Amino acid sequence: MAAAGGQAAPVYAAAVCAGAAAWLCLGQDRGMRRARLLLAGTAVREPVAAPPWERLLARVRERVGREWWCLAVGLVVAVVAESVLPLLAGALGVPLLKRVLGGRERRRKQQARADAVIALCGALAAEVRAGRQPGEAMLAAVRSADADRSADADAGAGAGAWAGGHAHADTGGGLGAEQGAVLAAARFGGDVPQALRAASAEPGAEGLLGLAACWRVAVDRGGGLAAGLARLEGALRAERDQRADLRVRLSTARSTAALLAALPVVGLLMGTGLGADPLRVLLHTPAGIGCLLVGGALEGTGIWWAVRIVRRAEER
Repeated sequence: MAAAGGQAAPVYAAAVCAGAAAWLCLGQDRGMRRARLLLAGTAVREPVAAPPWERLLARVRERVGREWWCLAVGLVVAVVAESVLPLLAGALGVPLLKRVLGGRERRRKQQARADAVIALCGALAAEVRAGRQPGEAMLAAVRSADADRSADADAGAGAGAWAGGHAHADTGGGLGAEQGAVLAAARFGGDVPQALRAASAEPGAEGLLGLAACWRVAVDRGGGLAAGLARLEGALRAERDQRADLRVRLSTARSTAALLAALPVVGLLMGTGLGADPLRVLLHTPAGIGCLLVGGALEGTGIWWAVRIVRRAEER
């Protein structure tokens, strides 16, 4: 007994030491976090590790596009209805949905680039007011934009990063692939307005044309660059707010079009619930197949026409 107690004593001691060490580490980490919060005066944003299932879903989304859900849904309906027509419809819907998602992604990048141009104008005006020369101010403003973009990307790599995509343009300031040329021209005294005009060719970066004009007037004619940038930033912000207000007003039209597009599906579900078996009628009888083709053509035409009206209203 004594020998057994003597052998168990080191095990108990090791367990107690391990528990004490863990408690001290956790307490120290908690104390350091509290100290950082108190000394910084602002909340410290720490990256949060995503759960394993979210990381797995993110990998699946990276490798398999959302447009392939059409094929998956068509396969399920084909198995349930015992018909190959839903599978063919799902296969045809893959390129259509890919085009729609691609257009949405392009518009999102365009909006992000326009926001980056506005932020660049504000940062450049602030640097010029601080006493920097235009070239140095451009380098500092772009460097600050890149740092903010990197910090936001690191913060978004946590729990919610898999759901929404990226929120910023590809480079700081909305300069795109021409960022190197713009920075080289600003650093070594090159033609910055020409580089800015080249960068403005990207969708959403049209505001760089105004920045190039302000730069040309300030450098060649001695005008006030900070004042011109402030007016340009205000004009770009007003235009962005006007477009945002228009999108809010058109959201009702989009919702109505989406509701009308979903009505046939609701009708099929109601018919199935009432025991009418509409899938068998639509997919296994000549009259049902004819109604399905005509109804699908009319449905597609109506959705295309509604989307066209909304797009034309947004472009005005």
